[in-house]
Amino acid sequence: MKRSSIIGIVIIAIAIGVIMSTYADSSTYGTFSDAQETQKELHVVGKLQLNKEMVYNPQVDANYFSFYMVDNKGKECKVVFSGSKPQDFERSEQIVLTGQMVGESFQANKILMKCPSKYTEDKVEIREVKAAS
Repeated sequence: MKRSSIIGIVIIAIAIGVIMSTYADSSTYGTFSDAQETQKELHVVGKLQLNKEMVYNPQVDANYFSFYMVDNKGKECKVVFSGSKPQDFERSEQIVLTGQMVGESFQANKILMKCPSKYTEDKVEIREVKAAS
């Protein structure tokens, strides 16, 4: 077999390995119900329950934050995050959690927040700019 053929086969094998590992590590979107059924890591999208208790006391444990969230299907679940409470967390419009169910609560590894836009229609001022002649 030629040397170039062997190099080509090795490159193809490496490419297949990279693709397979990327596919295996990617997590999918789901709901709290999906997370209860499977023990795999999922992304869960939902909204914060402001009328429920949020627990974050940095003097006791700076790496414990818990709150309640409702997913897009309407199921409410307690979420436990091992980290500090994100700034302006209460103002978020939507939350994306990455994690898995542990018992009756969702253990989040990451929290992504969609905050309200500061560029709302009622606050945008439209100016007409004229070119200099």
